[in-house]
Amino acid sequence: MADKKAAGRRGNRGRPRTAKPSELYAAVDLGTNNCRLLVAAPHGKTFRVVDSHSQIARLGEGLHETGRLSDASIERAMDAMHAIRRKLKAHGVGKVRCIATEACRKAENGPDFIRRVHEETGLTFKIIGAKEEARLASIGCHDLIGGDAPSVLVVDIGGGSTELSWLNAEMARANGLKGLIHRAPIQNWTSLPLGVVTLTEAFAHLPEAEAYPAMMGHCASVIDAWQGTTAIRSAMGQRGAHLIGTSGTVTCLAGVHLKLDRYRRDRVDGTWLSRKSGQDVLRLLVESGPDGRAALPTIGEERAGLMLAGCAILDSLWTAFPAGRMRVGDRGLREGLLLSMMYGQKKPRRKRRGGRGGKKTGEMGQASTPNTTSGETGHAG
Repeated sequence: MADKKAAGRRGNRGRPRTAKPSELYAAVDLGTNNCRLLVAAPHGKTFRVVDSHSQIARLGEGLHETGRLSDASIERAMDAMHAIRRKLKAHGVGKVRCIATEACRKAENGPDFIRRVHEETGLTFKIIGAKEEARLASIGCHDLIGGDAPSVLVVDIGGGSTELSWLNAEMARANGLKGLIHRAPIQNWTSLPLGVVTLTEAFAHLPEAEAYPAMMGHCASVIDAWQGTTAIRSAMGQRGAHLIGTSGTVTCLAGVHLKLDRYRRDRVDGTWLSRKSGQDVLRLLVESGPDGRAALPTIGEERAGLMLAGCAILDSLWTAFPAGRMRVGDRGLREGLLLSMMYGQKKPRRKRRGGRGGKKTGEMGQASTPNTTSGETGHAG
């Protein structure tokens, strides 16, 4: 949630202090559908976003059929990588971490692509595992946990997979952000082979009237096959338990629910959706058809083609885990990665210099927090 008071603070001359390059942190998330950058500066125990970038590259397009990243998708992703590199260079960012997820995990030529990115841009990407992806998404959404929730299920719907993290909410609140970073109270997690790109491609041969129920049936079978489903279904029935949804699908859903005439992160991030409200919007989006979805201002043509699959995944998950509410998060891996960078490293111990009368060396200070629209701030704990 944005800290509006912090966002409004000014320096002595009425302007926010410009961050030095050495104070800047950047996180780059290369997913199956999007390439995203977030640059942030420490701001007390919050952070101030300096810049952000999101570019649809559809890196995983066709991966389900061929097992490889296509030449066209690689070129789209390289275009995004060069744009991100230019932004990083312009800001002179001091600390950068880059991660790649499902598409690069699965693709036969994923490592080759990562090497090319490094050779051409200097960016070094780490292909992270699904468990780490789930952990980072949970950290990014840490302050969306309801005050009375005994447990929450974090749902991160991606282009090639959906990560679920079942958190002990009471422990997460008690241990705070640092505790969540160092030992997240994740009771169970999984990466389901359900993504908006892969699901769209798998059912592209069917008309929408047939595709949606077919997608729902497929999603239900995948969810039911997971060994953790029964326990989490029971937990989500407890009073106060809720879902936390993070992804383009969920934020678009919230934008439609709020009847926004343009996307506004300050309205969407942190919004609560009841099960009935969620069902109403899902039904509206399914019945609107591709042209109707594209005409909605918070969806548009670029994302409209993937929304049917996103709705099927979310609808299936909310049916399998019938929590009464879902909280919407316009944040995720980048925010979790930045928080881990800023708070996850232990301060070095003081060391005595050698020789008589040696002095203790000073300690290196660590930085602070993240969010997603230029000039906003976010809570660090």
